[in-house]
Amino acid sequence: MPGKKREKDLNILQKLYIPEIAKGLLLTLKSMFKPNVTLQYPEVKFEPPASYRGRPVLVQEKNGIERCVACGLCSRVCPALAIEVQASETENEKERYPVKFEINMLRCIFCGFCEEVCPEEAIVMSKDYELVFKNREDAIYGKEKLLVPVMELRDRLEFLRKFK
Repeated sequence: MPGKKREKDLNILQKLYIPEIAKGLLLTLKSMFKPNVTLQYPEVKFEPPASYRGRPVLVQEKNGIERCVACGLCSRVCPALAIEVQASETENEKERYPVKFEINMLRCIFCGFCEEVCPEEAIVMSKDYELVFKNREDAIYGKEKLLVPVMELRDRLEFLRKFK
């Protein structure tokens, strides 16, 4: 019949799927003898690399003042609407600071958009991955829970500066 494509004839091995089964068995055997990568958590803790995106935190300078200038970009870019910022004026060299800075950790999806949009490197994703809440109120992190000294975030800040 013209116009109809003829199907390729298969040999007996291909009809029995023996090469495919052999490939699958070979792959299984290879993976069986690889070293085990399972950590015995919580006895052995995972040490995340600098690229890891844990819970978001605010950077606190060595003098105890937060870097945040309360521009509100982080709250605008947050797809989950997890960040709330209220600004106020100050007499310091920074004209503004956040009176209220809250992150609802139940809403946060750890996307890192807040970190990317921040012009002051004031909010970064930390290495913290253990988040436990007894109730909903505990999941709302205010400035007291979010402020982390700049020295503890040094490797993450260096990682971010590589891409700017």
